Amino acid sequence: MSSMPWAILLIAGLFECAWAIGLKYTEGFTRFWPSAFTVVAMVTSVVLLGIAMRNLPVGTAYAVWTGVGAVGTVILGIVLFDEPANPARLICTALIVTGILGLKLASA
Repeated sequence: MSSMPWAILLIAGLFECAWAIGLKYTEGFTRFWPSAFTVVAMVTSVVLLGIAMRNLPVGTAYAVWTGVGAVGTVILGIVLFDEPANPARLICTALIVTGILGLKLASA
C-alpha cells in the first residue's frame, strides 16, 4: 500500500488539531478571524480524511485521524493553555500513540 494516503491522513489529523485548538480562540464563534480559521481547518481536515479513505479502511482511517487529533490537541493544550502534564495524562496519551502505530502496522 502506498504511503501517500497515510501522509494525507496525518495532515488531516494535524488540521483536526488546528480546529480543535481554534475552537478555544473563537470564544464561542464570537471572534471572526479565529472562527474563519477554525471553519477552514474543519473543512480541510474532513476533505483530507475523505481523500485518505479512498485507499485506507474506514475504521482504521477514522481511528488514526481522531487519534492524531487527540494527541496533538493534548500536547498543544499543555503548551498553549498550561493544561496539566501529569504522568497519568502522558501515559494515556502514549497509549493513544501506541494504538495509532498498531493500526498503521496492522494495515500494512
